[in-house]
Amino acid sequence: MDLTAARQTFYGDIGFWADRTPVHEAASLGRVLQLRQLLDSGASVNTVTVDNITPLHDACIQGHPQCVRMLLDAGAQVDVRNIHGSTPLCHACAAGSVECVGLLLDHGASVNPSLTALTASPLHEACIRGNPECVKLMISKGALLEAFDIYFGTPLHASCAKAHLDCALLLLNAGAKVNAIKFHETALHHAAKVGRPDLIELLVEFGGDVNVTDNLGRKPIDYTTPGCPSHICLQHYESTPLSLQQLSRIVLRTVLGTRAPQVVTKLDLSQRIINYLCYKR
Repeated sequence: MDLTAARQTFYGDIGFWADRTPVHEAASLGRVLQLRQLLDSGASVNTVTVDNITPLHDACIQGHPQCVRMLLDAGAQVDVRNIHGSTPLCHACAAGSVECVGLLLDHGASVNPSLTALTASPLHEACIRGNPECVKLMISKGALLEAFDIYFGTPLHASCAKAHLDCALLLLNAGAKVNAIKFHETALHHAAKVGRPDLIELLVEFGGDVNVTDNLGRKPIDYTTPGCPSHICLQHYESTPLSLQQLSRIVLRTVLGTRAPQVVTKLDLSQRIINYLCYKR
């Protein structure tokens, strides 16, 4: 079904501007009966505003699963992008509506839509807003853990920048790279900036490097205030070598914390620990 533009109205000096249609309003407000009446009377399900917002975008932004289902059943385009490049799935993840996310995925929504300079992936959106159930669902459907957003970096960067511990834990358990770089910044830099020692501890437990420097030559500790909990935490990790037990745990998580199960022998584990120690030097 083709997209159609909404009616245009002239507003003097600002020129023409596309109106939001009654279908947009019903979808945004969750008015299921009104939406049904409009669609039954022949209203277009894929009408777009000037910023390319469809009724499906509006329903997802507000997290109205009944409206989402109705629009999809009526032929709404599931992967249509707005002017910023966001799909309805991006908005559903941002809204934290697991039901809307599930409906979109069931209707073929792309889990990993191509990224533009202005848009983040659906997984990024769930991490930015701190919606762990959506994060869990997206990971289970194959969302790319290392998808790169030009502003936030990886989803793990986004989770830490917004101080969402639960989302960061889900990503790390799924195999996200704890020392991934965004302009030479790691997730630990973000955890330090937001002042969350619990997040710092989590990242270090998964192998986060407290000594890595960003493009300004600063380590995570350099973004903390001396004497604050985060500073004390990082100071401890900088001065205290990890135990063999912790190193073994990091290596095991690195090996087993991915989607593809692997058989690890004691010899292989020992070699990986040695390699890790050499890398840390």
